[in-house]
Amino acid sequence: MKPLPRSAVIVGCCSMLVLTGCAVGPDFHTPAAPDTQTYTRGTLTASTTTASSTGGLAQSFPTVDHALRAWWTQFQSDELNQLVGEALEYSPTLAQARAKLIEARENYNAQAGATLFPSVDAKFSAQRQKVDLASFGISNVPTPAPFTLYNASVSVSYVLDVFGGNRRALEATMAQVDYQAFELEAARLALAGNVVATVIRRASVSRQIELTQQLVDDQAQQLAIVERRYAAGGVSQFDVHSQRTLLEQTRATLPPLATQLAQADHQLAILLGVPPSQAQSNNIKLDELHLPDTVPLTLPSTLARERPDIRASEALLHQASANVGVATANLYPQFSISAGAGSERTRIQDVLSGLNIWNIGGNLTQPIFHGGELHARKRAAVAAYDAALADYRQIVLQALQQVADSLRALENDARELSARDEAAQQAQVSVTIAQSQYTVGGISQLALIDAQRQVLQTALDRTRAQADRLADTAALFQALGGEPLPIGDDRR
Repeated sequence: MKPLPRSAVIVGCCSMLVLTGCAVGPDFHTPAAPDTQTYTRGTLTASTTTASSTGGLAQSFPTVDHALRAWWTQFQSDELNQLVGEALEYSPTLAQARAKLIEARENYNAQAGATLFPSVDAKFSAQRQKVDLASFGISNVPTPAPFTLYNASVSVSYVLDVFGGNRRALEATMAQVDYQAFELEAARLALAGNVVATVIRRASVSRQIELTQQLVDDQAQQLAIVERRYAAGGVSQFDVHSQRTLLEQTRATLPPLATQLAQADHQLAILLGVPPSQAQSNNIKLDELHLPDTVPLTLPSTLARERPDIRASEALLHQASANVGVATANLYPQFSISAGAGSERTRIQDVLSGLNIWNIGGNLTQPIFHGGELHARKRAAVAAYDAALADYRQIVLQALQQVADSLRALENDARELSARDEAAQQAQVSVTIAQSQYTVGGISQLALIDAQRQVLQTALDRTRAQADRLADTAALFQALGGEPLPIGDDRR
């Protein structure tokens, strides 16, 4: 039998290497979901305690398949919805995250083009040369005149990914694209949560300022009455100083509240992408924010699949796994092939007349001794994977904690609001009785004002409790990881 040509043998071997090539290193698998079905220790109550006034609805937490999207709309405030929409559109934080995602995509496209396809390059050169024949010992032939050598060629090269090192590197780059996509999603979720939390805090502080100012006015009236009684000899100087102390202590709480209000305005401006000097005060009142009576709750296993920060950590774990494959492939031989063809002439008009130079070749590189570098790099890649896995598990645990904290907070918020509401009602009953007694001369004006002061104080306490319940509800929505908006093609 006639033997095959050597070129055919080479081509056949290369084809077999390409077809039978495998990607060394571990194949990535998503870590197992949390094996718990609940977030908190013990049984979660079916619904929270109720209160009779605004914001006192009972809340329930039914189990659903997916977290609620655009969850801030549950507060039923058109102005709040508008603020969140503006933030999602104009925030520099999101612009940065989008740019990083585009950068990651283009890095993947560049690497994919260099890895999956051969490199083809065209070259043209012109060189002016002179050959001195005498320097070669040729003296009986006239030295030719200087001439120009023109060269036009096309070269092709390709690295055979026999052991999958390039594929693993491309896999790692795609994992980085996924990471940036989930980071963008996480930034959107955090931005929406920050806007809602800032609006609630501002509404709470604004209401506290109103109530505190009324409290100051009542205490000022009490001081005026005490001073008149002191002038008439009815009370001691100690009583006057005590009332003045109480008044000034109450007045001292106003500047910090004003600072908090300004800071909330400034923070909201930054979230909307404008300077603090252009901050515009919104008119959202605390009582205008509807407390959602139903907060859909996903299972912990679903949480691990939907929260963007967990998915981002999973993408980094995938990248670390692929890097182990890259480090493993570097221990094996590297194959590459190259070819070229061109025309080399002394006259430029003859360059395109035909090909007169060509080359074809292959290259094999087998690492033999690198001072332990390659094995050390593989061990380092494995350690990096272990670290990424531990970080992933920690992020999952923190996510579970955030949901558990919010659930218990809402239970206790409801109890506190109920108690604060009852205290406010009792204080109002006391004022009604005091007014009746004052009308018939049973008590002094000072006692009546003191009863009114207690109403304002209980209203202050109730305002804080109401704001805490709204804020913790928003925190639970955010902890569950519902996407702010459909992200379309932003993942890839």
